[in-house]
Amino acid sequence: MQARMTNIASLVPAAMKALYALSMSGEKGGVPKRTIELIQLRASQINGCGVCVDMHSRDLKKAGETDERIFSVVAWRESPYFTDAERAALALAEAASRLSDRPDAVPDEVWNEAARHYDEQGLASLLIALATIHAWNLFNASTRQVAGQWMP
Repeated sequence: MQARMTNIASLVPAAMKALYALSMSGEKGGVPKRTIELIQLRASQINGCGVCVDMHSRDLKKAGETDERIFSVVAWRESPYFTDAERAALALAEAASRLSDRPDAVPDEVWNEAARHYDEQGLASLLIALATIHAWNLFNASTRQVAGQWMP
């Protein structure tokens, strides 16, 4: 496998700085870091970003996440390993990653369940995390960045 071009973050350092700042702003909403990582992993699976799937799986493992939970993110509805709040966040992540798949991009049922578990700051945090990972997914998948090459 070979990337189509140099990683955009290397070519345009200001973009990396801006995405990092956006990402950090989303971490102040009171949502557990592991939940953020789980939704970013799920969005990356949906968007076919091998770099981000690899990176977020490794980050979750390094943070002490179990293999069962990491492996089951792709099938979270059928797995007993997630809390109700995590399930609500994962449902929101899926809806927000597939905006054009339905007439109502994020159905009320999905939104209301997320709002049952997260206040407005938390919902904002989840959406910022998703916006950030979608940007990375677009950069990496479009340019065919290779998973693992980001590691030292």
